[in-house]
Amino acid sequence: METLPLDIAEALGSIDAAIIVCDADMKLLYMNGIAARNFSGKSGPPPIGSSLLDCHKPQSVETMKAMLASGKSNVYTILKGGRKKLIWQAPWMKEGMIAGLVEISIQLPESMPHYDRG
Repeated sequence: METLPLDIAEALGSIDAAIIVCDADMKLLYMNGIAARNFSGKSGPPPIGSSLLDCHKPQSVETMKAMLASGKSNVYTILKGGRKKLIWQAPWMKEGMIAGLVEISIQLPESMPHYDRG
């Protein structure tokens, strides 16, 4: 495997988006600082290794299971706290097999340009 010239955790931690990675058993492997702040409870953020099954509604769990089985992504927008967010969820691969899921939540600006580049 090619070595990258930067620290991936540092790079992901510096992005202005919430990033979460879990394994195929839906155990938390990584969350950057924004995700940790967004998903902190009374005792802080969920610990690495904790199950995402414990903090999601049954419908969300079924969606995650479907992504793990199909390899397809799930993309949508939400309105939360008066702010629009883009949610991008997709399987990640290791040695050609689905190894887990990645979720990136990006807060969208109120006004955002759109370009058609055909």
